[in-house]
Order: sequence, then structure tokens, then C-alpha cells
Amino acid sequence: MIFRRAVVAGTYALLVLAASATLALADQTYAVDGSDTFRAGGGGIRSQTVYHGMQRLAVARNGATTIYTARVEYDKTGDGGKQHQRASFTSTVLPSGAQKDGPASDPDYLTVLNQPFSVQLDAPTMRDLAHLKRPVPFDFPSPMTGAPLRGTLRRLPDALVGGNRAMGIAFEATGPLHGALPDRPAMALAGSITMKGTAYYDYGTTLLVALDATLSIDGTLDDDARRSPVSIVYSRSIRSAGPTEANRTAPTPRRT
Repeated sequence: MIFRRAVVAGTYALLVLAASATLALADQTYAVDGSDTFRAGGGGIRSQTVYHGMQRLAVARNGATTIYTARVEYDKTGDGGKQHQRASFTSTVLPSGAQKDGPASDPDYLTVLNQPFSVQLDAPTMRDLAHLKRPVPFDFPSPMTGAPLRGTLRRLPDALVGGNRAMGIAFEATGPLHGALPDRPAMALAGSITMKGTAYYDYGTTLLVALDATLSIDGTLDDDARRSPVSIVYSRSIRSAGPTEANRTAPTPRRT
């Protein structure tokens, strides 16, 4: 999944990790699921890859620097059978507030640090979002082409995630696509990208505890011999899970 950080209009800079001293330091375990589905020529599924695994996020403070490290173990099942793989991603928030990503080895975009929403919000942003009454516009560069994706961000009712109250946010954005995909460099496409999803943040730790995100591509393949419709859907679901839940089904947000 090719999601990148975005800046939301006004104070809603959700996709920048916060380094405020008010943030609670805590480790978090997540259950991770996902799928990549590819269709071509207006027919059925040409290929599908499914992901299932567990992930641990560690949060550490070194002076005024905050370091987030996510490690995930997962099974990847596709046309080539099942493979057991590992991925990792590190993000460092410097005293200036600047964010530095890396080292990173997350080719299937399964770590919580490689998603469209920040893994943790600061207290002012939580307060602003808690009082959001109507959808607000935002735009950010397309993860595929750099062209702008434009959409809206809106508040959802609170939910219970892992027994704790969490604040919900929904987003949706669209934009153009022209060029090859990072995971399919030989394929030139012209079409559109739609990104949508929901995110929930724990009120106590301000950590991201539930995320559902989908990136859909609808376009036309041009190989100089024929034009063929192409549809690709990348979906990811990440849910908090306690240490005793590592082998259980991931919890689903429940409205309060």
C-alpha cells in the first residue's frame, strides 16, 4: 500500500508525528490484515495477495527526541503460495518537531508507521478534533504521481477499542493517476486514485489503536497494442491487541 503523510487544512496536521512532552510513552501490539487485488480487462480477479500477522510498536524517548519503532511478522499468501515474512519501520521526531523516517524495510506497507494517519497525536490536535462539527477539506500529494489528492476529513462517534474509549476520524480523497505503480513498474496507467478509511485514537495514550484504509485505482493500461481497463485495490486493517490476544481475532471498534 502506497500511503504517504499528508497535511490537513488548519490545525489538523494528522500525518505528522507529535513530539510533545504531554504524549504518553507506551508500547502497543496490533493485529494486521490486508489484501491486494488486481483485475484487468473487465474480467474477474487476476491475482490476489492476502496478509495476516501481528505487530509491536515501541515508543522511546531520548531527551527531547521521540523514537517510534514498529516490527511486524506476517504470512503473505498469493499466487506463489504462503511466505512468512518480517518488516520494520522507524520514525524519529526531533526536538525541532521535524520527523525523520528510517531505517525502513516494509515493502508490503503493513507497519502502523507506514499508513495514512499518524501513529500518535498531540493533546492540542486531539482537542481540536474532539470539537470538529463538520467535514473539513484537505489535500496532499498523490502517493503514486505527486499530483494532488483532494478530499474531506470528518469526525466519527467515539468507539470502544480493546475496552478503551477512542476518538474516531474518517477520511476520503481522490486524484489523478498517470504513470507506473511502484509495485508494477512495467505497467503504465492513466486513471484515478481513491483513498478512504477510518482511524481511532485512544484518549488515554493518544495512540492510533484501529485503522481501516483502502486505496483503489481505476484506470486504463496502455501497452501500445491495446487499451485495457485495470482495477487495483490495496486494503489494510490494523487493530490493537493485548499480549494475550496475539493469536485471537483482532477487536473491532464498537460505538459508544
